[in-house]
Amino acid sequence: MLGVNARAAVARFWAPVVTQLVRAGVTADVVTVTGTLGAIAGSVGLIATGHLFWGAFTVTLCVLLDMLDGALARARGGGSVFGAVLDSTGDRAADAAIFGALVWWFGGAGDNRLLVLLALLCLVLGVLTSYVKARAEGLGLSCDVGIVERTERLILVLTGTGFTGLGIPYALHVALWVLLVGSAVTVWQRFAAVHRQSRGRPLATTSPPTPPTTSPPARPTTPPPTRPTTSRPTPPSEGAVP
Repeated sequence: MLGVNARAAVARFWAPVVTQLVRAGVTADVVTVTGTLGAIAGSVGLIATGHLFWGAFTVTLCVLLDMLDGALARARGGGSVFGAVLDSTGDRAADAAIFGALVWWFGGAGDNRLLVLLALLCLVLGVLTSYVKARAEGLGLSCDVGIVERTERLILVLTGTGFTGLGIPYALHVALWVLLVGSAVTVWQRFAAVHRQSRGRPLATTSPPTPPTTSPPARPTTPPPTRPTTSRPTPPSEGAVP
């Protein structure tokens, strides 16, 4: 829901930085990789070790940096297919690192099995949310629906993690419960949208094209050699006068 508006606001905020990066020759793919690696490092190095506030703070900065790649790509004349795939893959990797770090901490020193379960369920539903959309768009359908997309997912989990790191009780409990319910509703909304658009529409089956069958060139036919004809003299008939 907030994704489009949030990206537009971030693009305006980063506009001066984008100009400098373009002049320096920095590409959008470099920004994508930097933001993804930063989010993974902040999750593994800080959240997974119990430094929840600073971990949430670091990951938030990296997520904002990652949202810069689209504006940078447009400023450089448009993105590429590889850049789009790289950006989506980086988003999935960063999401997995955040929830995986929560599972690691609360499954160990954090000692809270409920939060482990909630984090795992939110991770699974987040993957399903993205997969349903990707699969639908791959089949030519529109799937831009849902009350909890990636922007809302990150806001909820990082806000809850940061407040928990500041000592506010049950902040992460509330955030993960809201995220769990919202993600489940989003998956249902996307399935409903796909069902509504695909009603009565058969799945197009594509088979690899068969190469045209070409007959080999006809071999030239030569007539069989003709044997020379020899005329033999007709023997004289009986009674003929010599």
